[in-house]
Order: sequence, then C-alpha cells, then structure tokens
Amino acid sequence: MKIVIIGGSGLIGSQVANMLKNDHEVIAASPATGVNTITGEGLDAVLSGADVVVDVSNSPSFADGPVMDFFKTSTENLMQAEKRAGIRHHIALSVVGTEKMQDAGYFRAKLVQENLIKESGIPFTIVHATQFFEFAGAIVGMSTIDGKVKLPDAFIQPIASADVASFIAKTASDSPVSKIVEIGGPERFLMNEWIGEYASSTQKLLEIVTDSNALYSGSALQPTTLTPENPVYLGSTKYNEWISQPGNQR
Repeated sequence: MKIVIIGGSGLIGSQVANMLKNDHEVIAASPATGVNTITGEGLDAVLSGADVVVDVSNSPSFADGPVMDFFKTSTENLMQAEKRAGIRHHIALSVVGTEKMQDAGYFRAKLVQENLIKESGIPFTIVHATQFFEFAGAIVGMSTIDGKVKLPDAFIQPIASADVASFIAKTASDSPVSKIVEIGGPERFLMNEWIGEYASSTQKLLEIVTDSNALYSGSALQPTTLTPENPVYLGSTKYNEWISQPGNQR
C-alpha cells in the first residue's frame, strides 16, 4: 500500500513514516521534498498511485488570518488532488475540544479543515488528540503573564507524541471510519499539576497560578474541554516516566 504523509518531516509525521516504512511504500511529503499543499506544487505527482493520505501538517503561524488561510487553502488543494488520484482513506490529525474552543482563531481554522474533509466525499478518519507531552514548555510560554504562569482551572490528559504516531500508523492500515475518533494519555491532571511536574522535572523555577479566568491559546475553558469524552485509545506512556528521560527534559 502506498501511503503519503503530508507534514512527513515533523514531530508526528516522521515517527509515523518510520513506523510504516517496513510494511508499506511511504512517502514523507513536505515543501522540502517538493510537495506544497498551499501552492499545489507536487501534489498530483506524489499522490499518483497512492491509497492513503495522512495529513499531520501544521500552520507556520498561529495568528488568526494566516492560520485560517493555511488550513483552508491546504485542505482544499489536498482534497481536490486526492479526488483526482482516487485516494481511498484520508487521515487528519486534529485536537480534542476543537469544536468547544471556537473563540480562538487556531481552533476555528481546525474546524474549517475538519468540515472540508467531511464534505469532500473521500472516506476519512479524523483523529482528535489531546496535547502532547512535548508541548508543556510551549504552554508555559504562552501562559506566562507578568512573570507568572497563569493556567485555567481545568483538566488536561496529555499524551506522548510516540503514542499518537503509533495510533495514526495503525489507522493508516485500517479502513476509514468517516468520523472523529478521540485519543488521549493514560492520566488526567489539573493543568497546574501537570505543568508543576514539568517544572520540577526540568528544574525550572516557575510561579504557577490557577486562574478561573485564564485562557488557553486564547480560548476560555470548561473543566473538561481538553479531555476526551469517548476515547478509542489511551496511550501507555506515563508522563513521569517520559519526562525522566534526559532527552525529554527541555
């Protein structure tokens, strides 16, 4: 089976490609390999003879206008090319809680992406994943205000990127379900607990404050916005085991 991974050089895409390469013909596509979903360059050529497309690409900018332009243009070009190529299964990675965070530009753009996939007529599987372990540092950065890390009073159920990649690799070998499926990590934390463990493990001196009015990526949260309601898969990697590995302490 020929599987094309859009965003194949990224955190998830590179792992998925590595997991599938021994059993399938795998193409890790990106602008660096001459495949550009924004301009359409290389799409018809790379999709020729392909069976499955895995889209794990992401916008280079999270600003409202650019991120909407990226996901709308990229997905429209990709779905049109997939129709011409006769793709039998389109898999896209999205985020748990996307439909609940529509006051944030990034999640509005992700919902547009999901709707374009659903309306395309191509059999699909949309994977809603929780935040990756690797995102803890970025969450600290975007939540730091006046020297304090201000976090919503909400739960989070983070997952190792390797577990996300493993699920997507399996999905690429399965039949499309033409719906959204949710995946998450094995443990649920309050956000301040998770970031506190990150700070302790990485020896970062952070003043962490829980604030019921704090936003996450520009969006207000309910207590369970970021946790899956009906997960079909929970990763096996626990955060304390993962963060104890020297290469993960960043």
